[in-house]
Amino acid sequence: MSDVEKLNVESFNLDHTKVKAPYVRLAGVTKGENGDEIYKYDLRFKQPNKEHMDMPSTHSLEHLMAELSRNHSDKIVDISPMGCQTGYYLSVINHDDYDGVLTIIENVLEDVLVAKEVPACNEVQCGWAASHSLEGAQQLAKDMLAKKAEWKEVF
Repeated sequence: MSDVEKLNVESFNLDHTKVKAPYVRLAGVTKGENGDEIYKYDLRFKQPNKEHMDMPSTHSLEHLMAELSRNHSDKIVDISPMGCQTGYYLSVINHDDYDGVLTIIENVLEDVLVAKEVPACNEVQCGWAASHSLEGAQQLAKDMLAKKAEWKEVF
C-alpha cells in the first residue's frame, strides 16, 4: 500500500488483501465539538475479493441488526452495509469499550437466529421490500457467530 496515494476514506487505505475475515475492527473515532465521540467499527463477515453476501440476505441482516441492536444498547448510532457486500459498519456514540461492542454484536446476532420476520419488510417502511431473505440473514449470523473466536484477529 505504500505506493498507493492515501485517500480521505479510512477503509480505502486498508489493504484488503491482508485482512482475514471474519473480524470486528475499530475503523476510526470522530470527536465532536461538544466532546462526544463516535466509534466506527468494521464488521467484516466475508473475505474481501474472495466472497460476498448476496443482497437479499445483506439487506435483511441490516434491518434485523438495526432494529435488534437498539434492544442491547442506547449507544447505537447506525448500522449500515458496505457496498462491497462483505460486511457492515457499526457506529456507536460515547462507548469506547471494544469488548462491550463485541458482546452487543454477539447478542444481536443471537437474536437474529430466533427472529420470526424481518422488521420493516414492506413497501411503506422499506425502499426495496422485495429484496429480503430472513433465512439468508440467519445463515450469515450463524456463520459469523461460529467464528466468534476469530473476531479480534484482523490480519
